[in-house]
Amino acid sequence: MSGTTPAAAGNGARTAPSAPTVPLAVRSWLYVPATRPDLLAKAMRGEADAVVLDLEDAVPAGRKDEARDHAIEALEASWPKPLWVRVNQAGSAWGDADLAALATAPVQGIRLPKCESAQTVRDTAAQVDADLHLLLESALGVEHAYALATAAPQVAYLSLGEADLRADLRARRDTALDWARGRVVNAARAAGLAEPVQSVWTAVDDLPGLTSSTEEARDSGFFGRSVVHPRQIAPVNAAFTPTAREAAEARRLVHSLRQVEDEGSAAWLDTQGRLVDPAVVAQARWVLDRVHD
Repeated sequence: MSGTTPAAAGNGARTAPSAPTVPLAVRSWLYVPATRPDLLAKAMRGEADAVVLDLEDAVPAGRKDEARDHAIEALEASWPKPLWVRVNQAGSAWGDADLAALATAPVQGIRLPKCESAQTVRDTAAQVDADLHLLLESALGVEHAYALATAAPQVAYLSLGEADLRADLRARRDTALDWARGRVVNAARAAGLAEPVQSVWTAVDDLPGLTSSTEEARDSGFFGRSVVHPRQIAPVNAAFTPTAREAAEARRLVHSLRQVEDEGSAAWLDTQGRLVDPAVVAQARWVLDRVHD
């Protein structure tokens, strides 16, 4: 991993709104219940590239206040990797309490669930100066994907909440969500955001299924995945790490571009008779940006 940006690396309070300052190549985002500070410390020693303290689904109704207090305490500490917080739905009593508490905390990123309204995103960005990761979990959220992606400068990521979306659509087949995945990829890139982060794979014991699903997501325009168990981290990291062969090929393409540019050309045939042009080289540079040393 190439390291975090200044905002991601430090835990000091942010003093002015700014464009998103997220880590460049986070492959795995591990959810940790905010009620379990022992698991947070363990997660920070583990292989996940980033950690998300969960105030929402992983926390029972009777422990929301406790979870929020633990999260604020955790944000005051110094950690070796990015620490984000998933709040409860904005506009709910729990969500509003979460955002009020985070407004004065040194939080670097917030996951905002069940996003449907651009105005809600703008209100959140005005209240809490942190990067935002929007979770689209309903048909209406997917319909508004681009409007949500462009709602505020602090928006850094989009994701689908696939379990909730599947329920909202009354869909039974996983492939029924392919159109929504394509929609969110296009919305994110049209808005100039990073690639969307793939949703959680809920069958924790099915690692072959996780690997296959993650590789398909990677090839469809996603980068990175949320995980709910440490055993899911290695397959996800592997899927989003270029192989040595891919990295070597990317370096060869970038080097060959320099050579042909010296000769006054911008496109050429490689040794296998394939056309190489600036778009191909841009893809090669994207691969090199994601090589983890």
